Amino acid sequence: MRLSRRFVIPFAVACCFSSAAVCGSARGQAVAEEARAFTIASGAFSLEAPADWKRVQPKSGIVETEFAVLPDTEGEQPGRMTVMGAGGSVQANVDRWYGQFAQPDGSETKDKATTKTLKLAGCTVTFVDVGGTYKDMPGGPFAGGKSVDRPDYRMLAAIVETPKEGSYFLKFYGPGATVAKHADGFRKMVEGMVAAAK
Repeated sequence: MRLSRRFVIPFAVACCFSSAAVCGSARGQAVAEEARAFTIASGAFSLEAPADWKRVQPKSGIVETEFAVLPDTEGEQPGRMTVMGAGGSVQANVDRWYGQFAQPDGSETKDKATTKTLKLAGCTVTFVDVGGTYKDMPGGPFAGGKSVDRPDYRMLAAIVETPKEGSYFLKFYGPGATVAKHADGFRKMVEGMVAAAK
């Protein structure tokens, strides 16, 4: 049986719309993946953030890349993951991060924190996991030193010591529940670091 023109035309139009939707979806996925991908050390190493993290404009000029990690609980502060190059020894920076947290029971933060060191993509990477009441400085370290105490916060950080470009800090901090939910995503992001193709 031969199809009439009034059935053939809508079918063709539907195919065009279907193809456009597929192409649009593919383009959207490519854009999303590009937004999640970033580099450190002048492009020497590539990483990719988890799919549900949102890339945002860095709040500070010293931050190269920043992602917001939305909480499950309405009204809570989002988690924040920042990437920047910095100087100083690994231990000096780890001690500085310990100093940004206070413990409700008055104990030493360093006694409750954990660290470990791995070799990744030819770099030495030191992981730090620390929690407590965070002395947040929304305006950054050069905004007059004003801080806001945020109880039950946690920070996961990685110091990446590159062979030629110095050290880079990847810091993910926020409400404890948000960081706990996305902890595996942060670790997989860092452990998935690869030398960028030249």
